[in-house]
Amino acid sequence: MQGMDEVSHAIRQMTENLLKLQQSDGSWRFCFENGILTDAYMIITLRVLDMNDESLIRRLHARILNEQQADGSWKVFHDEKEGSLSTTVDAYYALLCSGYSSRDDLSMQKAKQFILSKGGLRKVRAVLTKIFLAVTGQYPWPSSLLIPIELLLLPPSAPVSFWDFSGYARVHLAPMLLLADRKYVVSVQELPDLSELAGGRPEGWDDPEPPSRGLQDLLHKMKNGIGRLSGLPLQLHKAATQEAERYMLDRREADGTLYSYATSTFLMIYALLALGYDKRHSVITQAVQGLKGMLCSSDGKLFLQNSPSPVWDTALLSHALQEAGLSAEHPAIRSAAGYLIPKQQRTLGDWTVHNPNPVPGGWGFSETNTMNPDVDDTTAALRAIKPLLRSEPSYREEWNRGVNWVISMQNDDGGWPSFEKDTDLELLTWLPIDGAKAAAIDPSSADLTGRTLDFLGHCAGLNQQQRFIRSAADWLINRQEEDGSWYGRWGVCYIYGTWAALTGLRAVGIEGEHPTVRKAVRWLLSIQNGDGGWGESCSSDRLMRYVSLGHSTPSQTAWALDALIAVHASSTPPIDLGIQRLIRLLHEDDWKSTYPTGAGLPGIFYSHYHSYRLIWPLLTLSHYRNKYG
Repeated sequence: MQGMDEVSHAIRQMTENLLKLQQSDGSWRFCFENGILTDAYMIITLRVLDMNDESLIRRLHARILNEQQADGSWKVFHDEKEGSLSTTVDAYYALLCSGYSSRDDLSMQKAKQFILSKGGLRKVRAVLTKIFLAVTGQYPWPSSLLIPIELLLLPPSAPVSFWDFSGYARVHLAPMLLLADRKYVVSVQELPDLSELAGGRPEGWDDPEPPSRGLQDLLHKMKNGIGRLSGLPLQLHKAATQEAERYMLDRREADGTLYSYATSTFLMIYALLALGYDKRHSVITQAVQGLKGMLCSSDGKLFLQNSPSPVWDTALLSHALQEAGLSAEHPAIRSAAGYLIPKQQRTLGDWTVHNPNPVPGGWGFSETNTMNPDVDDTTAALRAIKPLLRSEPSYREEWNRGVNWVISMQNDDGGWPSFEKDTDLELLTWLPIDGAKAAAIDPSSADLTGRTLDFLGHCAGLNQQQRFIRSAADWLINRQEEDGSWYGRWGVCYIYGTWAALTGLRAVGIEGEHPTVRKAVRWLLSIQNGDGGWGESCSSDRLMRYVSLGHSTPSQTAWALDALIAVHASSTPPIDLGIQRLIRLLHEDDWKSTYPTGAGLPGIFYSHYHSYRLIWPLLTLSHYRNKYG
């Protein structure tokens, strides 16, 4: 067994460091880094709006340029075998728009050569890249956006409606459909011309592939539904445009952003311009200020977070510190609870469309998020406040609301989604939009189901005697991969899903000798690195199979170990070896410690949570000490 003195020393060091980092309001604030995509769009948007914040543009320019690879490309993650064409186009365009790079710079010449070597703009696949190019006149409007805007008028009861899409998809689709419907192009003379990157004649750029049978069926159902609407075509079109505008405006947060996402906020700004809003309209200027509020600085780099993570980080860290030995009466824990409790959402949001007779009580990811709660943040917040219920009975109402809300969000298939119940119409994934399979719907996932079971078992005292718990456990057992793993939606990827599934099953009473558990343990041990740790490549979620990173990362090593600790009554040599590696990882500072282990859109969007190298190692080391010490 790994020396407990060394484990305790690591726990004590992390605890002391985290206590120093807590803010006066009780929160912990770490950057949520998402690559250069949002930085690029911020530069382009500021130039389009003639909001020439040169200090900000210079810093974002420096951040983007610093990420360029030797071959001229930009990558989405460190071990991506070739650079990303779409990301390189985003970077190249933004650097030119900034005015602080010129076409003659060696870095820009190398980027241009890379783009042309991959087929030029016509080979771009990422839909956001296409839209930013189209709205600024660099690219024909994508024909892949085949959905008629009138879809917004269909009721949720229609065979296919706007409300069948996930909430994340809807807040992006509404402005996208409005822009595509109008084929809007901003009028800005100063933007650079990218025709040199064409890679072919413009009229042939976006020829769609012949529609699949699934896509034909989807479009047929949409058109049939729209055909049943009463009204003349022009009237319906006008009503749909007005609905798209209303939908966006009604979902602005107090900071001016749309649903607290940077990407949807950018799209809203361009959609409002398409509707005739002046560049200095208060809605647009507030949106830009909201975006600036999402900026984060770390190690001298400034970047734009897609959605800041203080609620998530604070909830997880409060729980981890309590597992590490801080009592519920410790000032840091009470202060964190004081921050979290007011963030519980008491209003009815879009999640109610598929959730009958709801009682609000969830938490969201960001503190600016007041209308889009999710299951994972809610169980994280509830874990953090549970130990305080004895000394703070006033928190009992928030606890009861939260637990009831989580239970009400269970899907009919037994699993849990992220944001909205039963938004799992698989037909929508046939849309020919890169990332549609992951973003269009919000089905049950192994990570959400496992983590929810872990919470309900450990914190709410529930087990398989409750039918809905048994249903969730069965859902997980029936969806185990052939090799013993589970796919995780919001973390990278099979390690994350397997950790969540195993810890969840064990929490509700599935025995360690259960065939499903034994199979998962064998898989985890089979992928342990020679140094004792674990590491998985972001390539896994694009290829839909486990791909080794070839190196160990702090969070993935912690996840794998935590799963094994949940199964074994006493420590084992592989666990001890992993613990040794995890402690060493705490003192290493290289690309492996900043590797993105948060998932978003496969092959397009990943997240480096700056908090993860602290949260998960602290939690795992604490579980190791608490169980085996």
